[in-house]
Amino acid sequence: MKESVKRILERIKLYLSRLSFRTGVIVFLSCFLFYALSFIALALPIGVGMRGVLWTIFFGLAKTTQYTGLAILGAEGVKRLKKMFRRDSAKEE
Repeated sequence: MKESVKRILERIKLYLSRLSFRTGVIVFLSCFLFYALSFIALALPIGVGMRGVLWTIFFGLAKTTQYTGLAILGAEGVKRLKKMFRRDSAKEE
């Protein structure tokens, strides 16, 4: 049982690593949208139970897209992304 789960996880990891840097950035940045939606859902004038359900769904989507984006980017992609942000902030000064 453990071996089949490990194989499935390896297949997923291999599939995600084949996706482009741009796709990783888009997926990673979409997590901010889902974080915002999860907290906006708390301000809606609906029942407490429904607010909790919406918060759980959107927060789960935020975490899923965050970790999926990081898996697509990988260590080198994260370094590249940080380098892009550092370069932009250096231009502003």
